[in-house]
Amino acid sequence: MELQTMYPFRLPRGYVDVEGTLHREGQMRLATAGDELSALRDPRVKADESYMNPLILSKVITMLGTLPEVTPEVIEGLFIADMEFLQDMYDTINKADKPQIQVTCPHCGEQFVDTINFQGAG
Repeated sequence: MELQTMYPFRLPRGYVDVEGTLHREGQMRLATAGDELSALRDPRVKADESYMNPLILSKVITMLGTLPEVTPEVIEGLFIADMEFLQDMYDTINKADKPQIQVTCPHCGEQFVDTINFQGAG
């Protein structure tokens, strides 16, 4: 069985860059111990612990739209709904198990477990 380390996503709202371009499609990789350790050593996190999340997300988001780089400043510019979405995604994919959810078929009412799709619809 192959380990999935990259997860595509689609932001609920999207990041708007300085030119007004909307970026919604992205990719997040699994975090490493080094990601969290380097963030803990960062002076911005030492000064303000709440900076940990934007810093780690900027390390594990490998692509967002056509942006050349995802920086902590890009993460700071996200809408709250997108920031919460990415934090939830980070927590979910970095669990030991595959990200899954209990769902109910809207047509027949059958319940089953399915893998979470972070790309959403449309």
